[in-house]
Amino acid sequence: MSDFIVSARKYRPSTFRDVVGQSVITNTLSRAIKDKHLAQSFLFCGPRGVGKTTCARILAKTINCLNLSEDGEACDICESCISFNENHSFNIHELDAASNNSVEDIRNLVDQVRFSPQVGEYNIYIIDEVHMLSSSAFNAFLKTLEEPPKHAIFILATTEKQKIIPTILSRCQIFDFKSINIQDIISHLEYVSSKEGIQSEKDALHIIAQKSGGSLRDSLSMFDRLVDSTELSLSYKSVIESLNILDHDYYLKITDQIISNDVSSVMLTINEIISNGFDAHQFIMGLASHFRDLLVCKDIQTIVLLDKGEDLKHRYLEQSKDCELSFLIKSLNMCNKCDVEYRTSKNKRLLIELTLLKMTTIGQFLSEKKNNSPIKTTPKTFQKEIIKEKSHDVILEDTHHKEGMVKNDIKEETVFKRKVRSSSFSLTEIMEDKKEKFNTTNFSEKKSKSFTEQEMQNIWRDYSENTRKVGKTNLFVTLSSFSPTLENEHIIRLKISNDTQQKILDENKSELINFLKTNLQNDYIEIHSELTEEVKNKIPYTSKDKFKKMTEENPSLKILQQKLGLDPDY
Repeated sequence: MSDFIVSARKYRPSTFRDVVGQSVITNTLSRAIKDKHLAQSFLFCGPRGVGKTTCARILAKTINCLNLSEDGEACDICESCISFNENHSFNIHELDAASNNSVEDIRNLVDQVRFSPQVGEYNIYIIDEVHMLSSSAFNAFLKTLEEPPKHAIFILATTEKQKIIPTILSRCQIFDFKSINIQDIISHLEYVSSKEGIQSEKDALHIIAQKSGGSLRDSLSMFDRLVDSTELSLSYKSVIESLNILDHDYYLKITDQIISNDVSSVMLTINEIISNGFDAHQFIMGLASHFRDLLVCKDIQTIVLLDKGEDLKHRYLEQSKDCELSFLIKSLNMCNKCDVEYRTSKNKRLLIELTLLKMTTIGQFLSEKKNNSPIKTTPKTFQKEIIKEKSHDVILEDTHHKEGMVKNDIKEETVFKRKVRSSSFSLTEIMEDKKEKFNTTNFSEKKSKSFTEQEMQNIWRDYSENTRKVGKTNLFVTLSSFSPTLENEHIIRLKISNDTQQKILDENKSELINFLKTNLQNDYIEIHSELTEEVKNKIPYTSKDKFKKMTEENPSLKILQQKLGLDPDY
């Protein structure tokens, strides 16, 4: 029979300093052993393959070491350490809770705890997968865990902390193990490769580390399998073939095709991917990850989030320069939408192809920008109409001072810039039109044409009728309920019957003033509104006012409302 030992066991750490990616926990445990501040029970929890059981064994070995080093590490030469390394220590007891989860198993363990250790100071009990214990077993274990003998220490390990009852958690010193980061896994795989004499490309080890999901044991198991299939050498190409992973070259190539609006090449590439047996769903998720990596390359501060090899990182940085931020964000949204709709789609391939074609339409604009292609323009007369329409939204209510007019003009210019970015208008023509308007405006003179109250009311009715046509019913009712009056040649007074109408008027006041100024040719127009109690008492508007008037006419309604606990202001 072969003497082969899998790498996960052969290179299992034997001291705290050898543990990969858990320095915070190992330093804390070493310090506790050195200072003799040991808890009676420990709980190690975290994902699979991150070193929970390994740390439990190292802790058990170090606690009983007879010649402890100054940094809190085991000596590996004393009787206790040797017996542990040779797997015949009588002081360390391991129990698999997955197969020993009954009350009888725990009772046997409790009976065993009473015996003192033969060598060293402590008997250590390691219970792996402790969440598998039954509720009765947990309850039988509570008293012993809370008050064990002085020579007994319990180390519990689990991947599912949430399944452990709170009374157990409260009796343990809890250590949360984290997933091991990719760089630490790569460093350990390089160490194992050098020890085994295996030639390994760093990009190949990077793929293994990414696929392991933060588990060092999984990465070592994958490493052993790949080495067996490649005759003691690991290349990037052999790894992606063995693991059936899409090469980064595919994602880089199809992104270039999307940006250049090469629809035919995009369709041929996706056909090649599917024909080679790759899952289309995995491809679209990989493409989303690719766009995410390009996104983090757009800012020098976020490049550290890109977990790639140096050569590959350089290629990503180069491609990110050709991708605009808006393109990447929109493409990510499309990939996410495709992922959500994939399971329910009856024609999955068409869904993938349609998503890629939508991306190419975005890439078309990038291609035009890159090639300095002219952008289609709109007739200047139509531009002026849109600019005139948009300017109504930004005119300030108070225009008595020059500063107000300047602020107004700056806001108009902001609107123009926003419009240019979101359309295909010619920037040069719009800015020339704006410059002409700016030069012909005389801020020292304002229009102040006189008008009569009847003229004002006619314009008021025109505006009110316009609001009805566009569906602003509440504003139409507010404006048409009462006739405005003219005061001091430019001040318009309006009586409002309730707070709701006042709020509606305030929301549309700027637009109304602008309409009146334009049509009456007077820049000094103001609108003053006031609430009148007389009108308010006569015309109930809100639900509360209507109910109040009904109770005045019929008091029994108030009694009914109180008995039923009704709220009239719904």
